[in-house]
Amino acid sequence: MAVQFTRLGKEIVMAVKAGGGDPNTNSRLRTAVQNAKAVNMPKDRVEAAIKRASSRDEKDYDELVYEGYAQHGVAILVETATDNTNRTVANVRSYFTKYGGTLGKTGSLDFVFARKSVFRFDPAERDLEELEFELIDAGLEDLFVEADEEGNDVAVIHTAFEDFGKMQKTLEEMGIETKSAKLERIPLSTTAVSEEQAVDVLKIVDRLEEDDDVQAVYHNMAE
Repeated sequence: MAVQFTRLGKEIVMAVKAGGGDPNTNSRLRTAVQNAKAVNMPKDRVEAAIKRASSRDEKDYDELVYEGYAQHGVAILVETATDNTNRTVANVRSYFTKYGGTLGKTGSLDFVFARKSVFRFDPAERDLEELEFELIDAGLEDLFVEADEEGNDVAVIHTAFEDFGKMQKTLEEMGIETKSAKLERIPLSTTAVSEEQAVDVLKIVDRLEEDDDVQAVYHNMAE
């Protein structure tokens, strides 16, 4: 939970730096606040992050993406937000090396992952077939239901990267409160591994996720 709060705090800072401290006029900030609310980040902590980010003295973060391969041919993509790029690249490279992986060049995994807009909401009392038809004009590519970590049903929407704002606005106008709204990397193909090999891959994934500069880690290891 502490890691989630740190990452969301960074996202709030970057949103404020990019578009100001008013969620009503800054859609990126509004999304960050909604995502913070979804994981029960305290309201006073959210407000403090917005206030701190509005200060000229508050540092901004560079958003960088690193790509490479873990053991057994599994692709790994790492999104970071950092105030020290030298530290971040050195750390990320060291994790790949330590756990038998290889850090690649930017763009080397463009054929493995697609960047998608992903929205999640409570499907209760909604006709998803009808909703699917209503959301086509907003760029809907896919609508399905999955189970969250607690086993509850969550409706998931996929749209193209560039349709994020349009879908967000449409959902707001329809009164659909999202549990999360994010840009995610969806694997276009997966790599099958054994249970023993999966352990090797998860070692580097876990280590990357522990790093304070890392915002998200994606892989294409098959379930």
